[in-house]
Parts: sequence; structure tokens; C-alpha cells
Amino acid sequence: MITKAIVSRFDGMGLIFLGVMAVVAIFVPLSNLFIPESSFLHVPTYVMALVGKYLCYAILAISLDLVWGYCGILSLGHGAFFALGGYAMGMYLMRQIGSRGVYANPTLPDFMVFLNWKELPWFWYGFDKFPFAFLMVLFVPGLLAFVFGWLAFRSRVTGVYLSIITQAMTYALLLAFFRNDMGFGGNNGLTDFKDILGFNVQAQGTRATLFFLTALTLILVYLIGRWMVTTSFGKVLVAIRDAESRTRFLGYRVEHFKLLVFTVSAAMAGLAGALYVPQVGIINPSEFSPANSIEAVIWVAVGGRGTLVGAAVGAVLVNFMKSVFTTGLLAPYWLFLLGAIFIGVTLALPKGIVGTLNDLAGKWRRRPAQEAGVPRLAE
Repeated sequence: MITKAIVSRFDGMGLIFLGVMAVVAIFVPLSNLFIPESSFLHVPTYVMALVGKYLCYAILAISLDLVWGYCGILSLGHGAFFALGGYAMGMYLMRQIGSRGVYANPTLPDFMVFLNWKELPWFWYGFDKFPFAFLMVLFVPGLLAFVFGWLAFRSRVTGVYLSIITQAMTYALLLAFFRNDMGFGGNNGLTDFKDILGFNVQAQGTRATLFFLTALTLILVYLIGRWMVTTSFGKVLVAIRDAESRTRFLGYRVEHFKLLVFTVSAAMAGLAGALYVPQVGIINPSEFSPANSIEAVIWVAVGGRGTLVGAAVGAVLVNFMKSVFTTGLLAPYWLFLLGAIFIGVTLALPKGIVGTLNDLAGKWRRRPAQEAGVPRLAE
């Protein structure tokens, strides 16, 4: 009974996605660690790190799909939540360096010593402890989203105006974090990480573990998102997306629903950023770039808005293409290709790749009943 209730919440694409991710989460790290490099089944460390980065982007895409695909909030600022989560993790990793830095200062990171800072800023306190840092990974993006959403949603800012405000928020953070006196490394950001939870962050076993945790987190984020959109809460979100005024007229506090899903989505994006930083090895203000948030929108649109699985698929697919086409002779034309992909999908596949496949699968399932002459109301 319980298993049937759980399975009933997932469509065919969702079950396939969970199965594939389970295989990837287990096979890739084990292949990297235990299969000889001479075997074609061996996954090199650089490939594992690259795929791990794609999976972080997939988590970000799912978080964006929750607010855009199901609630109709087109956020052009989710890159800010991603970057804030990354900075929270980066601050923890910087505190772990200790006296092994270039200036051998046991408390101050190297960039603070270089800038003649005499003591650690108050907002760096506590980041030497992983539980506190992990809490900040979720709390800081969530708090920003809560405050921003409370101000915007209660004022009934919607549509393109809300999108522009979220983009302005991201750009403001970009300019702030570029300043050296902010205490976050300025233009160079945070890098040269050594350890995470006492393990060498560059060790092969640590990288394999980070990949596994990223894949596991992607599965958990999808499960949470799927649970949210298949409950009555999710039905209200869709109603807000399709007819906000009518939903408000029926007595629902639309602002509360928007605020909750926006805050949860921001925390998910922050978690993606936290997993991204130790695998990539750096976090700098460029992660706040509005272009990054716009790219995330393209991922969701390509994969399929309002499907969750499609958002993850779009993120992996577009970033794989980016890795291929930003090297060699095609590198100067990547942005043109990205724009062409977005326009082509919008015109030819308005529901995205997964959304279109879901429609085709639905038609295929209905065909036998229609051929047998069974009325559609009886299906």
C-alpha cells in the first residue's frame, strides 16, 4: 500500500530519471576508483568532475522550475542564490586552510592578509565549523528570497516587472561582491581550497564522494519537488500560474504560497552552489552574473518547463553542448548557438523536450482505447 502510494506520485519519466540517477550515482564513483584506467569502463577524474558540475546545474534548474514551471514566477535571479550558497561553502573551505596559506596566518585567509586586514570580520565567525556552514548554505539564500519575496509578492509585483527586479538584485550583488572591502575576496573570489571535513579536497576518493553526494542530492531535490507539486499545495501553485486573480478570489492567500515556494527554491539553489564549489575549486563574483540566471531559464525551457525531469535534462544537455562548442573553432559562436537553441525550442517544441515526449507518450497510451471505440470520458 505504501509503495503503491509512493510510486503513484511519479510518471514514467520520473521513474526513469530516478533509475538513471541511481545508476550514475553508484557506477561513476566506483568506476573511477576501482576500474583500471586501461578499461573502457573507467571514468576519468576530470570527466567525473565535469559531470558533477552538470548535476549541480541540474539541481539549480529543478529549483527554478518549481517557481517558474509550476507557479509562473519567472526568476532571473536564481544565479544569486546559487552563488550565495557557493560562497557559504567557500568560506568554510577557506577557514580550513589555516596556517597552510601563502602567508601562514592561522585565522585570516590570504586575501585578507594581503589587504592588511587585522582581524576576521564578524560575518566569518562560525564558518570554521561545517554544521554552521551547512546551515548558512540553506539559510542565507532562503533569507534573501524570503525578504525579497515578502516585499515583492505583498506588493503584487508580477510578470516582467518581477523578472526585472530579480535581475537587478543579482546585478547589485555582483557589484557588491566585486569590492575588496566586502571581505569576500573581491574579483579573485575564494580559491586554493585544501580540505573538506578533514579530507583532501583534491584526493580522488574525496572527489568521488562529492560526486556521489551531488547525485544523491539531485535525487532528493527531485523527490522533494515532486512531492510538493503532486500534493494539493502543487495544485494551488498551478492555479496561481494559470489564473492568479481567480485563485485569490477563491480565498487563497496567494502571497503565502508564492513566498513559500520561492524560499524553498532559493535554498535548493544554494545547496547546488555549495556542492559546486569544492568540485570546481573556486567561487568568484562572476557567478552572480545575470547571464548565468538567464542561461538557467534556457535550460528549463529546453528540457521542459513544469516537468522537473525536463529541467534537469535541459541543464545537463545544454551544458554538455557548451563544453563541446566552447572549444576549438566553434568557441566564438557558442552564444549564437545557444540563442538559436532557445528560439528553435520555443517555436518547434514549446513544451520542451521532456514535455513533448510526455505528450507523445500520452497519445500513444490513448490510441488503443480510441481504436476500440471507447469514448474518451470512459478512459
